[in-house]
Amino acid sequence: MSVRLVNMMHSFLSFIGHINKKWYIGVDKAVEYILEMRNITKVFPGVKALDNVNLKVRKGEIHALVGENGAGKSTLMNVLSGVYPHGTYTGTILFEGKECSFKGIKDSEKAGIAIIHQELALIPSLSIGENIFLGNERAKKGIIDWNQTHVQAIRLMQKVGLKENPATLVKDIGVGKQQLVEIAKALAKNVKLLILDEPTAALNEEDAENLLNLLLELKKEGITSILISHKLHEVLKVADSITILRDGRVVETLDKHRDDISEDRIIKAMVGRELTNRFPKRTPKIGEVIFEVKNWTVYHPLIEGRKVIKDVSIKVRRGEIVGIYGLMGSGRTEFAMSVFGKSYGKNIRGKIIKNGKELTINNVRHAIENGLAYVTEDRKSAGLILIDDVKRNISLANLGHISKKMIIDENKEIYVAEEYRQKLNIKCSSVLQKTGNLSGGNQQKVLLSKWIFAKPDILILDEPTRGIDVGAKYEIYKIINSLADEGKAVIFISSELPEILGMCDRVYVMNEGRIVGELSREEASQESIMRCIMQSIKEVV
Repeated sequence: MSVRLVNMMHSFLSFIGHINKKWYIGVDKAVEYILEMRNITKVFPGVKALDNVNLKVRKGEIHALVGENGAGKSTLMNVLSGVYPHGTYTGTILFEGKECSFKGIKDSEKAGIAIIHQELALIPSLSIGENIFLGNERAKKGIIDWNQTHVQAIRLMQKVGLKENPATLVKDIGVGKQQLVEIAKALAKNVKLLILDEPTAALNEEDAENLLNLLLELKKEGITSILISHKLHEVLKVADSITILRDGRVVETLDKHRDDISEDRIIKAMVGRELTNRFPKRTPKIGEVIFEVKNWTVYHPLIEGRKVIKDVSIKVRRGEIVGIYGLMGSGRTEFAMSVFGKSYGKNIRGKIIKNGKELTINNVRHAIENGLAYVTEDRKSAGLILIDDVKRNISLANLGHISKKMIIDENKEIYVAEEYRQKLNIKCSSVLQKTGNLSGGNQQKVLLSKWIFAKPDILILDEPTRGIDVGAKYEIYKIINSLADEGKAVIFISSELPEILGMCDRVYVMNEGRIVGELSREEASQESIMRCIMQSIKEVV
């Protein structure tokens, strides 16, 4: 072989190697990266929410953003989408290779970026079609073209898997379908980058699965997605890359095709330590029966004759954590709310017994006075006053303790709030900070503080860890365990089976408004619980 030919072969192989090297290392070109966020820093009064954050997202991928509550995930996406406008942060945003200075959401939407927040931005009293084109109306000379609205709405609804009539009001469809309306709304704006903040937090398993499959379908069409989620099994299912934030900084970015990724590895990076046991150990000290509900029946507040809770009976002992598990629509929340001062339902019948004596509870005030507390599953709209400060939220359920002759002692209120802030490790600049500015996990701790301060004997917890990260969950589990150790009776409602099995001393299984099983800690397993539900379905059929 001639020297010239050998040199040519060497040159060719070097060229191929150079190309491969560029490909595998990652080409910092606009062609590969649809988004680059460089050295982003965002400061709120007293708190550095983002500290020199760098994020790169490849075109056409699903990029997950994970981290504990307060890690800076939502803040980073609010910077990207213009919720926090250019000038309120430092750093650079490059989208499709061009530097961007978004002054608001309209600017980012024009560029092809759409964000779907956990609290959906839909108007319940308008139709699906009207919501899809809200702020982006199909109009000619200022007059809405309803025919075009209808036709294009159907096309977009088919794309996201919605089979409803576009004239259907949004309030008449479930949360899972409302999420799909939000995605259709984004697609109507020719979205290139779709940001989803905890999109499955309020969805049942089937709706969550459908939404994740839709993201995979959109990926095939070249749409890039950024997914913020605490549900790591969902992240592992769909994400191509995972960026982990902790305390406002990027810990690492993992590549599905290059790195060995597991839930344990992600958790360790999120919390800065290994959570080998996700549920704190506890030795139960269970006493006598303190609380009973007997033959409890509740009718739907709006639909005449529809029975929602059907002859339910439960009992809880002092120092015991009793779980209530059921599939979505099983009646868990309706049962809890109806017991707590008849705050749900009508034509309620049955008995509530505490310490062997029957109680008469006709409203929430009666419930609180009789030692009951209910931590709602919806902290944002039903549990807290987000525009008010931490101290007022904590004192709200027990104002009598901090007031004299109808006048609140503000010094005492601050003292109590500070006590709970330290006791429950609430991360805030002060107890005067607005509650809505706290992370989800810290909001949940404020909600728990509010009801612990009410000095209850029976604490009903409805999805107490919904929408919060694994680190904050562990802290809340410890708080729940300590309440049980103090001798309180805890009713623990959750749609997460591992949580029920990890926390509860005994489990009631609900389906279709009835108790269909009661299992001890030793008897309870995913299989035995699901067997109770499936058996009850067969009996109904």
